[in-house]
Amino acid sequence: MLATLTAITEAASRIAGMARRTPVLDIGDDRVLHVKCEQLQPIGAFKVRGASNFMLQLPASRLRAGVITYSSGNHGLAVAFAAQRLGTRAVVVMPETAPAVKVEGARRWGAEVIFAGTTTLHRQARAEAEAGARDLTIVPPFDCLRIIEGQGTAGLELLEQVPGVRTVYVPVGGGGLISGVAAALKLSDRTIRVVGVEPAGAAKMSRSLAAGRPITLERVSSLADGLLAVRPGGLNFLHVQAFVDEVITVDEAEIVDSLRWLFDTARVVVEPSGAVAVAGARRQSRGGAAPDGPVAAILSGGNIGPDDYAKLLVR
Repeated sequence: MLATLTAITEAASRIAGMARRTPVLDIGDDRVLHVKCEQLQPIGAFKVRGASNFMLQLPASRLRAGVITYSSGNHGLAVAFAAQRLGTRAVVVMPETAPAVKVEGARRWGAEVIFAGTTTLHRQARAEAEAGARDLTIVPPFDCLRIIEGQGTAGLELLEQVPGVRTVYVPVGGGGLISGVAAALKLSDRTIRVVGVEPAGAAKMSRSLAAGRPITLERVSSLADGLLAVRPGGLNFLHVQAFVDEVITVDEAEIVDSLRWLFDTARVVVEPSGAVAVAGARRQSRGGAAPDGPVAAILSGGNIGPDDYAKLLVR
């Protein structure tokens, strides 16, 4: 089952009190790039959209019992934030390698943090065990229709903020953001081109599309820690097949260069994952052919510590 425009529109109304309508900035030199600043969400990332949409639809008894999720960081922050706003408890299972800024952020919003392994599969197994033992409801990070519909609200906003947008670049991790945004865009205007961008060291969606089915990578590696899922969600894969025109990869140097470019050009601060879509847009722009109409990219998050950010700027 795929997301519908009606469901995404309803999600936008539902989460209006939880997620911000983030601004779009027009940056660049000869070719303007419109960037949607999801790093300005209350928790510093787009994930608050999907988490809020999911939790706001839970039965009251399940919400009172509490929620649990598994996350490399930003989804955990979103669940912790939504749980605090809704007056319930949250448990977040994070990788042992989670950035300190994301761990501290989840705790700041009142969540209990548990560490488990280094991959999505490790975290998911621990979350499922804890959920069963403690009667908690799992809030999936990406492979869930309600999550997808919530993330799609960013696409609805972009349509209003960049009239006539022709090409939109979206980062790809597990696939929740691109599934929702692509559905919102394509169901509104089939002629809009949607391009997914993922780190070359975590190219699970590219590999899955080539194989014709979701596949699991043996290992992943990238500075873009928010995009290190080893396997795309099944629902997400179906949405990408239905609504995404192309998925490309960018290397580590391109990610860091785009992070630095955002700072130098517009004083915009993002984490490496947040710069991936811009890296894809800049790569294709250098390819030669001028884009047909306005081009946009989604900055997915900005949760990075000042010391780590400074090191990347001078890298």
